[in-house]
Amino acid sequence: MEITVKSSDLVKELGLGQGVVEKKTTIPVLSNVLIEAQEGRLLIAATDLELGIQAFCPATVTKKGSTTLPAKKLLDYVRLLPDAELALKVGDNQAASIACGRAKTRIAGMSRDNFPELPKMPAALTKIPAKALVNSISKTIFAVANEESRYTLIGALMVLREDGIAMVATDGHRLAFVRTPMALEGVSGEIRGLIPKKAMAELQKLAADGGESMMVDFATDENHLFFQCGSRLLVTRKLSGQFPDYERVLPKEKGTAVPLHRDELMAAVRRVSQFADDRSRAVRFELAEGELKLAASGSDAGESEESIPAETGAKRMKVGFNAQYVLDFLGVAETDSVELQFKDEESAGQMQLIGQGDYEYRYVVMPMRI
Repeated sequence: MEITVKSSDLVKELGLGQGVVEKKTTIPVLSNVLIEAQEGRLLIAATDLELGIQAFCPATVTKKGSTTLPAKKLLDYVRLLPDAELALKVGDNQAASIACGRAKTRIAGMSRDNFPELPKMPAALTKIPAKALVNSISKTIFAVANEESRYTLIGALMVLREDGIAMVATDGHRLAFVRTPMALEGVSGEIRGLIPKKAMAELQKLAADGGESMMVDFATDENHLFFQCGSRLLVTRKLSGQFPDYERVLPKEKGTAVPLHRDELMAAVRRVSQFADDRSRAVRFELAEGELKLAASGSDAGESEESIPAETGAKRMKVGFNAQYVLDFLGVAETDSVELQFKDEESAGQMQLIGQGDYEYRYVVMPMRI
């Protein structure tokens, strides 16, 4: 194998695959990235057996061939090279010789024979705007459960219908739901797939890198979901199991709606939560006449209280929420104003954006004892 390639092009494609590579694995080849010289291009692939990514890099190919090289070591070295053409040669011993200017390096490799083949993408079912995918993931990924034991909750449910795409995630304490209306050609009925959190993060990077105007080809088979983002392909194994009935969790009625300035609320919650209990992170939200009061106590440091002018209506109540859950919502809100909706002290609160545009975003948080 013998090629020349621009170091900056190689760095970009290697960087996008780093999140897939297994850092600690009992299968050494999974720490490597596959590189294969084809006609006029270099194929780059990485997988952890659950998630895989494949990309192509423009290259001048003198001799075709393939090998696998340590993903992190290769990226760390190539990104330190000047932005220039580098020559890469691989001999029968699988070691790669890299020359760029006066720099010459040899990196030990492994045969591609043991590198797992990525599943082949079937014919695309539909095209999804990259902008909608990026927005859907950013608005839900933080609500995905982290406990491996809650298997169906360690990813988000993606629902495709002919009139739009929806994504929903929950960890049992909160639920994030976003739906974007659009015409999805080729979709009939309903297509559902549980996307693991790691796959969501990688898909968000690929879709964002392609720009807002890019369309992502989507396909599925019995066990996998496929997302073709330009010349890059992401393949993820579907999570199995039954996702909770999220439609039962979404409130049917608004309750008492309190409009607030996003930045003002975020700053107040951050300040007050410094004095919340370290484990529960509970902050009390109290509706009073013409204001929303925030208060926290329980830490050894003391206690804190703050009020924000607000149109609270006639209803009076106190309810506790995890401060971090509220901050997660406010951190992805692009609008200047948000709306907190309260039914009663025992019911979940709902948070929405005011003037959110071409999509529906609902965030439901379970109350806490205070």
